Amino acid sequence: MFKTIKQDEEVLELIKRGDMNLDKLGYTEHSVMHCSVVAKEAERILKILGYDKKQVELAKIAGFMHDIGNTVNRDRHAEYGAILANQILQRMDMSVRDRLTIVSAIGNHDESTGGANDVVSAALIIADKTDVRRNRVRSKAKANFDIHDRVNYAVRKSQLKVDKENMVISLNLDLDEDICTMYEYFDIFLGRMMMCRKAAEILGCKFKLLSNGHKIL
Repeated sequence: MFKTIKQDEEVLELIKRGDMNLDKLGYTEHSVMHCSVVAKEAERILKILGYDKKQVELAKIAGFMHDIGNTVNRDRHAEYGAILANQILQRMDMSVRDRLTIVSAIGNHDESTGGANDVVSAALIIADKTDVRRNRVRSKAKANFDIHDRVNYAVRKSQLKVDKENMVISLNLDLDEDICTMYEYFDIFLGRMMMCRKAAEILGCKFKLLSNGHKIL
């Protein structure tokens, strides 16, 4: 099913249009690249932790489709995305139970209105909120960077580690503190990181945030 969704014309056009809208509004990249990263990481999280193939597949699908609501509006994009996803998955004859699992995950992935309520939504949230990288900043003069641009651009490398033995999920950042300090990062992304902590708890894990080898959360 994931392969079908990833190639679906409507899904791809929704992602493309949503990213175009966010570009005009000054947001970082939310293209097929971001959606693919989130899908892959959501899949990896559940695989490492030993969840079954069905849950892994549903998390992967939710990860790829999670931002389609940006086509409608950035505000409440999670809820709009859930409604759009429900219609698309109905067209694909997905079972009601699986469809609602994905719809719920998408509808609850935004930190301002949602939160993890099962393992699929937990994996989606962690995968989405930890996708921090320099190439998510769109091409523009550094003088025009806002704080979110600076925080993303400052990340030279990020790695999401899933330690099944110790049941710890950690985001490890290599941060250029001449561009953005670890405290600025934490201040901007506090809500997202706390959301990851609660999502990790759903998975029976602890969540840690490290910057340049120092634990922040």
